[in-house]
Amino acid sequence: MTLDPPSDGSHPDGDRGDPGNRSGPDDRGGPAGAAVMTDGGRPSGRHESLWTATSERTDYGPLDGDIRVDAAVVGGGIAGIATAFELVERGRTVAVVERDRILDWTTGRTTAKVTSLHGLVYDHLIDHFGVERARQYADANQAAVERVADTVDRLDIDCQFGRAPAYTYVESASDRGGVRAEVDAARRFGLPASFVESTELPYEVAGAVRFDDQAYFHPRKYLLALAERVADHDKHADGSGEGGIYEETVVTAVDDGDPCRLGTDRGEVVADDVVLATHFPVSDHALYFSRLSPKRSYVLAARLSGETPDGMYYDPSEPYFSVRPHAESESLVLIGGQNHRTGHADSTTDRYRELERRARERFDIETIEYRWATQDYTSIDSVPFVGPAAPQLDAVYVATGFGGWGMTNGVAAGVVLADLITGRSNPWADVYDPTRFEFGASKSDLVSHNKHAMGHFFDGHVRGRPDLDLSGLSPGEATVADERDDPVAVYRDDDGAVHAVSAVCPHMGCLVAWNDGERSWDCPCHGSRFDIDGNVLDTPAVDGLDSVDLGVSDR
Repeated sequence: MTLDPPSDGSHPDGDRGDPGNRSGPDDRGGPAGAAVMTDGGRPSGRHESLWTATSERTDYGPLDGDIRVDAAVVGGGIAGIATAFELVERGRTVAVVERDRILDWTTGRTTAKVTSLHGLVYDHLIDHFGVERARQYADANQAAVERVADTVDRLDIDCQFGRAPAYTYVESASDRGGVRAEVDAARRFGLPASFVESTELPYEVAGAVRFDDQAYFHPRKYLLALAERVADHDKHADGSGEGGIYEETVVTAVDDGDPCRLGTDRGEVVADDVVLATHFPVSDHALYFSRLSPKRSYVLAARLSGETPDGMYYDPSEPYFSVRPHAESESLVLIGGQNHRTGHADSTTDRYRELERRARERFDIETIEYRWATQDYTSIDSVPFVGPAAPQLDAVYVATGFGGWGMTNGVAAGVVLADLITGRSNPWADVYDPTRFEFGASKSDLVSHNKHAMGHFFDGHVRGRPDLDLSGLSPGEATVADERDDPVAVYRDDDGAVHAVSAVCPHMGCLVAWNDGERSWDCPCHGSRFDIDGNVLDTPAVDGLDSVDLGVSDR
């Protein structure tokens, strides 16, 4: 396996820069970057996730007509695949339904730390959730680390699994007290925590929480192995059997009943139970839009000239800074950070540049090999929502709000949901309960998130916009303007062709904003994203942006 990008800029698997086969570039691929960052130019590195560049691509067929299974899982990320795997291991027939390709989205763009150390979370949980539920969270995530390790060993999965200590560190002496409190909280639950004042990082830290014997892996290689078992379950010698994985199939309706029914653009799925593991629930019966905050962050795969840290590191200050080694290349590290609320960055290209600048300040970097962006949702109280989707639903479940810590929370979610569906008691279900409302833990984020959303909604519809004039729109530029009194989002591609779509997000009517780093239209209210032709890239929007005919291709 090579980690070097092809010299001609092509994808090693052919024309796969846009796995969704859409007409415009997006953050699942897009144009390859220049080798060296230049002022005003494209940021360094190939614009693709390292994980997708170094793993096999999937080609599961779409649904073809109506099927009947025990459980339907909507969404092919880590939570969906982990849940499906747990269910087939218990003898259930499962259909995984994915809009695009499995493991291409957030799971395919993670830094892939498999750790129960999630910033400074345990002291927060004790204060706002109580000791017992904080213990549940600790047990669930530490058990997930070992569950991954056991599964790798049991199924002999070649996924670059390795053990390493994990650190959450601070650089200011004034923050040291919070680190010590976190160590004390983690030790209450038997977690492998210690306080240290020195690390192998090439810069000083004021203090750090260290968790021993944590892990990292290649997320796609691990989960592709699980997905293969899901796809093969309930298949007969002739290939028949209704369980399996169905890609490029869009869910259009979720009907809770006995049995449940999933409407799709390619047929109906009838199932006893349904799991919505779609990053953001495609059917929102419990006002998740008001309880989930969308965020984007950025990752570089950098080759170092000097020594590579053996441990995994996380600075929780805003914006965060993350470092972890790559298992099969001694000189390669993944560096993440520059997080921001979706649709709220003046220039996402500048976020790549700033992350590289900060990385070069701290490490002796030889080259930037890859760069990519990712999106996740954070719950307003910092704990994921895993369990029954809403009180009024009997057999529909949800898994969302992982807040950047989905490698263990996603695995734990699979266990929780499989237990609930098969009638087993689960010791962690209470802390993840989606119907909870912890006022002390969530009041500030609840107000802030919804204030942002409502502010952008009214600002977008009240604030005046210029009339559309394409004469000043250069290749690679985009604008939101009025065309016959309707807001329109217009992008001129590198060849000069104009792409025009409605600027109104079909989720709740907010106006989209241009993302120059991924060349997409992003909704600043609830995080929906669309490509240059209006196709959905990220939910909660289910429908795309309407195409707008400007009558001319240029003016």
